Amino acid sequence: MTILKRHLYKSISKEELSNIILFSIGKFVSLLGTYIYTFAIGLYVLKLTGSGLSFATTLVLNTIPIVIINPIAGVLADRLNKKVLVVLMDMLNGILLIGVYFLSSIYGLNLTMIYISTFVMTSFMTIFNTSIEAAKPNMVSKERIMGINSISKIVYSTSMVLGPMIGGLVFAFVDIRMFIICNGVSFIIAAILEFFINFRFNYREKVEDREKSKIDLFKDMKQGFQYLIDEKEILRLLMVFVCINFSMGISISVPLPLIINNILSLSSRYFGIIQGFFPIGLIVGAVFIGRVSKYLPYKKLLLLMSFIISGCIALIGVPAVPFNIIKGSTTLLVYYCIVMFITGIAIAFIDIPIMSILQKSIPDEYRGRVLSLSMGLSKVISPLAFIISGVLVNIVPLYMLQIFGSLILSVSSIIAMKD
Repeated sequence: MTILKRHLYKSISKEELSNIILFSIGKFVSLLGTYIYTFAIGLYVLKLTGSGLSFATTLVLNTIPIVIINPIAGVLADRLNKKVLVVLMDMLNGILLIGVYFLSSIYGLNLTMIYISTFVMTSFMTIFNTSIEAAKPNMVSKERIMGINSISKIVYSTSMVLGPMIGGLVFAFVDIRMFIICNGVSFIIAAILEFFINFRFNYREKVEDREKSKIDLFKDMKQGFQYLIDEKEILRLLMVFVCINFSMGISISVPLPLIINNILSLSSRYFGIIQGFFPIGLIVGAVFIGRVSKYLPYKKLLLLMSFIISGCIALIGVPAVPFNIIKGSTTLLVYYCIVMFITGIAIAFIDIPIMSILQKSIPDEYRGRVLSLSMGLSKVISPLAFIISGVLVNIVPLYMLQIFGSLILSVSSIIAMKD
């Protein structure tokens, strides 16, 4: 608790500290369970079918609901009680997985059951994530929004590191059905913790909040989209973030495994270590962003970090260049770990302040819709980048993708920040 107080800089009331602790534990339990489940169930499907297509289908079913449900989730977060949505979604996920356990005990765990439960679970998580992000400014005071976003990023990154590790152990040593019911119980525990969060700690009720009309889904979505279009400053920030996702998708996500495994002939164990340094960088960035943001205006920080990411993207392709001077598996391992670590820090230095700015500047009545559109756009652009990259890897040398991605990010950041 003392460490948490230090991370949030100034003295903090017991109620606000309680909100942050309950939020952190609840989100960690939900996220860790989700990451473990996604990894373990993917391996189970691969073992069950031996088909890469079936494995890929589970990954797609973890993405499609985010794109489809996000706009709806934003409307629900703005028009309904955010606390009810947050608690209900975790509770429904818990009930869903417990139901899957009992059904699988009777009929066996088959592909249809896995596909349907994965899709529904991700849909509930999409509504949960939008609602909790929109509710953060109501859970803490304005000056601590950056702090709670930093903690949220640490929780997310830690779950991203631990999820595959624990998921692999679960798959190897624990009956998958037993894990499913444990995961279901963990969601219900998270829902109970979230029930005790005060979602109106920093909330002023307006007259229109008490007199809300019926939900008009398309009208409400249009209003959120129009607000985003009208707010040029927010739109510029969002475009930089979208360009980062696109650049990383086209020059890192698809080419990096090919560079590591095919061109440099490093082991898959090395690739796993290299990947692990990215979330570690996110955690370090989340810890220090509060101090850095005190001394560097955000626009300068955003531009600087964009150039650093551009540089890191370019560096990823250097060992794939003919006649490169970086030799030896250990040297290459250290080289890529450092590059991915720096990239993680830079992403955290961009991501956390952007989310904090959006949460502070967007009115409560629009926040859910605008955040859902922002997160949805970021999610949509990544698969598009994967497809383009997947086509280009068979046409151009791999290191050209890093040059391309680096240039896109550098130019887009300069254009977005020119005013």
